[in-house]
Amino acid sequence: MNASGSAEDLVAFRTPTSPWVTVGQVGAALAASMGIGRFVYTPVLPLMEAQAGLTPSAGAGLATANYLGYLIGALAGIALPGLMRSAATLRVSLLVLTLTLALMPVASNETFWGVLRFIAGVTSAMVFVVAVSAMHFTLSGQAAHLSGWAFGGIGAGIALSGLVVLVLRSMGTWGSVWWAAALLTLICTLAAWTLTPERAPMAPTVERRKSPKRKRRWFSMLFISYSLEGVGYIIAGTFLVAAIDHTAGSVAGSGAWVIVGLAALPSAPLWALLGRRWSRPILLVTALVVQAAGIALPAVADGIWPALISAFLFGGTFLGISQMSLTIGAHLQFPRAVAILTTGYSLGQIGGPLIVTPLLSDGYHLALLVASGIVLAAALAATLLASTHMRSVETSRSHSHSRVVGLSKSI
Repeated sequence: MNASGSAEDLVAFRTPTSPWVTVGQVGAALAASMGIGRFVYTPVLPLMEAQAGLTPSAGAGLATANYLGYLIGALAGIALPGLMRSAATLRVSLLVLTLTLALMPVASNETFWGVLRFIAGVTSAMVFVVAVSAMHFTLSGQAAHLSGWAFGGIGAGIALSGLVVLVLRSMGTWGSVWWAAALLTLICTLAAWTLTPERAPMAPTVERRKSPKRKRRWFSMLFISYSLEGVGYIIAGTFLVAAIDHTAGSVAGSGAWVIVGLAALPSAPLWALLGRRWSRPILLVTALVVQAAGIALPAVADGIWPALISAFLFGGTFLGISQMSLTIGAHLQFPRAVAILTTGYSLGQIGGPLIVTPLLSDGYHLALLVASGIVLAAALAATLLASTHMRSVETSRSHSHSRVVGLSKSI
């Protein structure tokens, strides 16, 4: 047997025979990198403010450091595609991410925390790129809901991080929460350890087509919508628990984050299922409006029920919005659509906490209202996309079945 055949046999041996094994491995990687490694900061923020003396503005700065790291990691995935097809990249990134979580309680220096959160952002993005690429490679041709359940690993990680805070806040310190998060991340790392990365294509294919003006207009509206969603969603994702803590109590805050995760877990396959029956642009508008209402709810109504409803609406929409936006971008066949959309989304996340930092001196209510308004602006841009899409369908139907009809139906 030659070396090439041996390598192929090794890849085939390492590729899971059941697609659900891949779903579990990808879900574990995403739970570690996003649900825990990235978002455990949201429920632990109130504890750090109460016990470690972290100010709201410093908390926003740490969030921005993490989001900046995520952008750098995402750009590395674009610039170094070979690195993103490496099992070593996945494993080293997961281990480094675990280490950054474990080191958070070691020092009480905001600069040190910022460096750790920046590194956590870089590694979480690299794990995301490798894991999602592996998912697309391994699950190609499988049922669409499988990838949705894999994305649900993010929701599972969020729910786990919320449960950790809920359990430990009354019997431990903020540092014990970070150590527990590190342990959970290590467990997820072991579960994802044998995930087979995407293989390099046999021959690179380069498409050099000019995009019609209509397609460029559609993509521009999608880009604006998704970038604004990045701003609004991350403000809520960073400060929602702290805002609920101030109005409904600490138990409600931690419980709300658990609900965010539990609602997110089945949301991606559910939105994918709805996308088979209704236009994705219209569903995108619906999800954005629902999310905006959920974000604003704790700012206009006190009490535990508004808090829990808000958490459910937010958790049930943010993964679906990402999934639908990236799918629409891919169907538009705009060059490097997913990379461009992800960059805009990441830039929005960097800007979100900075935009509302001056508003945090009197609490988080105004910040949530601003976030809700920004998400409504994203919904407006998506509405323009949906309306032009529907007009294009009607025009095309009246003129025979042109190429635009096929494109519109695919969206």
